[in-house]
Amino acid sequence: MSDRFEHGFSGCVAVVTGGGTGMGRELVRQLAADGCDVAMCDVIAENLAETADICAADGASGALLPVVADVSDEIQVLAFRDQVAAWRPHVNLLFNNAGISGGGSIVDGDRAQWDKTFAVCWGGVYYNTRAFLPLLTQASVGQIVNTSSVNGFWASLGPGSLHTAYSAAKFAVKGFTEAMITDLRTSAPHLHMTLVMPGHIGTSIALNSMKLHSANPRELDPALQALGEMFRDNAPVTAHEAAAIILDAVRRDEWRVLIGADAEQLDEQVRADPTNAYEPEFFARGPFNRGL
Repeated sequence: MSDRFEHGFSGCVAVVTGGGTGMGRELVRQLAADGCDVAMCDVIAENLAETADICAADGASGALLPVVADVSDEIQVLAFRDQVAAWRPHVNLLFNNAGISGGGSIVDGDRAQWDKTFAVCWGGVYYNTRAFLPLLTQASVGQIVNTSSVNGFWASLGPGSLHTAYSAAKFAVKGFTEAMITDLRTSAPHLHMTLVMPGHIGTSIALNSMKLHSANPRELDPALQALGEMFRDNAPVTAHEAAAIILDAVRRDEWRVLIGADAEQLDEQVRADPTNAYEPEFFARGPFNRGL
């Protein structure tokens, strides 16, 4: 292994949350293919098993440790950490990737859905960072990679689209990650941070979120099912492409990563006109009304 990761991840140990689908699955695949041992968690056991089967079919040389765990539950996160600690003596890479959408309005929305969305998207990052810091500090070099969103710097999907829980959580992830740069530089300088802010990526986050929020996850409304599939299948960036961009950024030790032309354009537009970022005219100027 090099001084950091510029020559790849062979011989490293990684932890990936939300490894059952989407960007998490692709991170696991690409890391394992590069010879990295990967511990992955997800709330859906079948998805974890499918990821493991795909890696085996790929001929990946890295070992896998799949664990069913809900990142919004600190007790489950600590149990996941303990299984990883029994498996490997240290961790080089922590990818806080797990997330769900939902919880639109704090005024008249369902509180349980709001709280669950915030707990997964923010609590999962916080709990796993806390839990795995001892294993990360035991490694000679390490990186914490936190997935925020364009909704971490623009808290909207446009006029009339309510998105408060997800946006609030992603802002928290962004602020935490940026604050950790100085914290680690002072307290654990061999650990670095990477903040990931994707635009519209072709994942099953919409489908998985509807299932996790539903009382009958196997009986989704056909119209909602179709919307979730459209979000996944019509994205400008695939999950595979997004994972490759993230890993390339880690190899280059970049702390801030925008994924997708929509994310780059929105970042520029918000910085240029922050005062009007939530006015209807702002939304009309950009390609953002298809969902991010």
